Amino acid sequence: MIGLLIKTLNPDLIKNHAKTVILIWILCILGPVVAIMFGLFIIMGSYTIIDLGLSARDALLIDAFLSIIYFLQHSIVVRRGFKQWLGKFMPDRYHNAFYGLTSIITLILVLVFWQKSSILVARADGIIFLLICALFCLCLAALLWGVLSLGSFDALGVKPLMRYISNKQDKPQQIVAKGPYRWVRHPLYLFLIILIWAYPVLTLDRLIFNIMWSIWMIIGTYLEDRDLHCEFGSQYREYSSQVPMLIPYRIPKK
Repeated sequence: MIGLLIKTLNPDLIKNHAKTVILIWILCILGPVVAIMFGLFIIMGSYTIIDLGLSARDALLIDAFLSIIYFLQHSIVVRRGFKQWLGKFMPDRYHNAFYGLTSIITLILVLVFWQKSSILVARADGIIFLLICALFCLCLAALLWGVLSLGSFDALGVKPLMRYISNKQDKPQQIVAKGPYRWVRHPLYLFLIILIWAYPVLTLDRLIFNIMWSIWMIIGTYLEDRDLHCEFGSQYREYSSQVPMLIPYRIPKK
């Protein structure tokens, strides 16, 4: 990330692509900050930044509403039909950056206005507490494994912009199944679902969060799988015939 920002300090790039360079900086600064905030939300439990002074019921409704806003943004903006519509207003190279920026904005809304509940649903102690913490750490390591297996992970859509301002051609995408992608087609979703549930203290707002976000990730898996079938055709159909979508019930072939 730092290396990308250093490259944009070239005076010629700033002169010829000022707006794109500014967008890259916004994404590269806000993205990690919001990711850390969300990581703390998952690791340390939900928190309230701005207390709206609502009743317990209304606070949960606000939490659910914020989650739905994030789901809609995340599920609509990434769809092929929306990308085709967006192409009327901006070049294709900005699509992923638009998705990344709107994801950051909606996630900020979730984190800033989330209302923590004082109602305790469940709490793990003793050996169960240790087992849940161990599972949590294992899922964090598995997430890192999944990201590294991708080789080139660009959640913010910065790389197409860097190739554009550097006058480099986009590389054609191919399906290469490595690491956990040999076991399931969407391992990051699987690890995230397990991760959010592997927390020893379950407040009512965290329960709402876990249920809603788990359902959304499962639905998102099906939607993303459909898009990948359209994008890669027979190549992805062959991959999907050999590798399960979300549950690793089959031993991968060597």
